[in-house]
Amino acid sequence: MNKNEKFVITINRELGSGGRTVGRKLAEKLGVKFYDKALIKALEEKYHLTVEEIERLKGQKHNWWADFERVVGIGPGMTANYYLSQKGDESGLLTTKEMFKAETEILKGIAEEKSCVVAGRSGFHVFRYHPNHLSILIQASMESRVERVARKQNMTEDEARKTIERVDKMRENYVKKYTGTSRYDTRNYQLVISADGKTEEEMADIIMQYIG
Repeated sequence: MNKNEKFVITINRELGSGGRTVGRKLAEKLGVKFYDKALIKALEEKYHLTVEEIERLKGQKHNWWADFERVVGIGPGMTANYYLSQKGDESGLLTTKEMFKAETEILKGIAEEKSCVVAGRSGFHVFRYHPNHLSILIQASMESRVERVARKQNMTEDEARKTIERVDKMRENYVKKYTGTSRYDTRNYQLVISADGKTEEEMADIIMQYIG
């Protein structure tokens, strides 16, 4: 990946690995914007961004995403607030085929306009043919994931483990349904990082070193 040209970095991550925070820190280090699936989902619901509506916007102007972003005033607060409301339960992030298509078009619109970091379960697939794309997977041991989720979301270890198992199953089913592959297939990524024993800052630095 050439960071001196327009690029997109996608981060797929296991719940409790710290991957979303890594993505945000990485975007800050690179001076680009950070987007996650929760934000994309919120935009769909709030502004009714169906495939048909996106096609209409694209037909009006080539850089439709830049205009849309400016009008609705997308900011980091929206991402954080929507994400925190989920408390690790992705039942609110379930989708349909049409919604998946809309998410794909939104993500492509973002990448066409500017360099960015995207944290989300389908980013590696959406941008698999992008000429300047780095795909990353961040994993962690179950023990580490349980500790982090319990601490971050004020859960017991048993609650955290059950949440992780539920979200793992939903995310894997989602990826298989809409991409035809597994999110655990390392052939989908250029870089795989184990979060065990590493802080989010250290992982972001590892990615920066990899980029060069």
